[in-house]
Amino acid sequence: MVTNDENLIQLKHKILEETARLAWNDELDEERKEKLILKLSPGPLAKYRCCVYKDRELIKRRIRLAEGKNPDPNDTSKNIVRVLGPACEECPISAYTVTDNCRKCMGQPCQSSCKFGAITMGAHRSHIDATKCKECGKCAEACPYNAIVHLVRPCKKACPVGAITYDEYGICVIDDKKCIQCGLCIHSCPFGAPASKSYLIDIIREIKAGKEVYAMVAPATEGQYGPDITMGSVRQAVKEMGFKDLVEVGLGADMTAAYESEEWSEARKEGRKMTTSCCSAFINMLKVHFPEQYKNNMSTVVSPMCAVSRYLKAMHPGCVTVFIGPCVAKKSESADVKGVPENADYVLTYGEFSAFLRSKDVELKPCTDPYQEASIFGKRFATSGGVANAVIECMKERGEDTTGITLVRAAGGAECKKALTMLKFGKLKEDFVEGMICPGGCVGGPSRKMTAVEVMKDREKLLKTADDRKVLKNLENYPMDKFSMFRDDIIHKTWIRPEDEKEQADAHPEA
Repeated sequence: MVTNDENLIQLKHKILEETARLAWNDELDEERKEKLILKLSPGPLAKYRCCVYKDRELIKRRIRLAEGKNPDPNDTSKNIVRVLGPACEECPISAYTVTDNCRKCMGQPCQSSCKFGAITMGAHRSHIDATKCKECGKCAEACPYNAIVHLVRPCKKACPVGAITYDEYGICVIDDKKCIQCGLCIHSCPFGAPASKSYLIDIIREIKAGKEVYAMVAPATEGQYGPDITMGSVRQAVKEMGFKDLVEVGLGADMTAAYESEEWSEARKEGRKMTTSCCSAFINMLKVHFPEQYKNNMSTVVSPMCAVSRYLKAMHPGCVTVFIGPCVAKKSESADVKGVPENADYVLTYGEFSAFLRSKDVELKPCTDPYQEASIFGKRFATSGGVANAVIECMKERGEDTTGITLVRAAGGAECKKALTMLKFGKLKEDFVEGMICPGGCVGGPSRKMTAVEVMKDREKLLKTADDRKVLKNLENYPMDKFSMFRDDIIHKTWIRPEDEKEQADAHPEA
């Protein structure tokens, strides 16, 4: 996969892998961590930065991230996405820059348009003083030669909510009060400055402690590792790593769709608009930037990740649940233990999962295990439109007429923000909003293994092998009365079955 930090990914994953190896061997102490730093950056020449000392400092901070800590020991933020300060020193401080196209006009329109005295005339062209510039853009508008360009840093450009600013030294600063922890800034930076905390070491400790640890694999997984790696292949690999078993989160998608469809039906009768509740970054956007819509319009049903976690915890009290997927924001959802109890204990991105496998020399291999627990609708939750399609399918399975339902399938931060803004000001014409912060849905998540196009090609081959089970019929095989599907509690509120089944049950209570 081609990303802005392609050459850094190998180093990032190597650090995760080697740190995990130390944890497996109970050798994650200060002396061995220091040896690891020297092993990865032996010197005397630097491999990645201006000098070997900066290389080593950044490796040290990435080891802290691998341990689930903030890279800077003095940083007390609980935000999942942090900035490696020493890595964020190569971007230009000036947002507006004068190019060689400048003709040093006699009229000096750029200087005349600047109200802050930031522009002076040099020997060959004008110059913008970054310390005085307020980034109003008037000079660029005034230049007849388009010689003044606006340089938007890649991290800031990727952020859909304007959470990134810079300090007086030009170092990236993430505003925790605005950040939705989507992780889109991470792979946009060519210097690897933004990064996320990892919980790989905690998971290793849980496994080594002898606890029942279950892997929960995202619907986006099929297609990420090629056309021959099935859910059964991943299941086989995680068992080799010490997990008790695996459950595909597509099953949780079936659960979420079934309950969310009930809410949609009620909202439709009341003329009330609703949004989905599956994408963690979308929920964070609602919660932080659209609090009234979060309160009044968002579904109260838990995400598929949480649904499977609650199911497993109900069936296996005391077990540990680990979500594996392409999403960074899921880490923030997992950490919200007060807001959404009984959710996943830990989250691994695909990159972390790959490093995790390598730390014990385990490979994903084709296998004959036909494992499937989700319907095809649950499996397709990972793509834009998949959630809405599954919800409408459940409405149809209950015998409801779905003609006339209108939807906004918002995929990407800008589209989500636009849809929620329209909803906020009462301008949204559609009935429901399906929100996914990543372009194309979860398959386009920040930790995807390949480009979305490549993933979709292999994904379709794998999905064609799935059976055609119905969503509600599939859920009859699971104890939905043992746990809650609602965010604010863990005691189940009776699942509404199709009306004909309810009537039949009422007529024959002994059954």
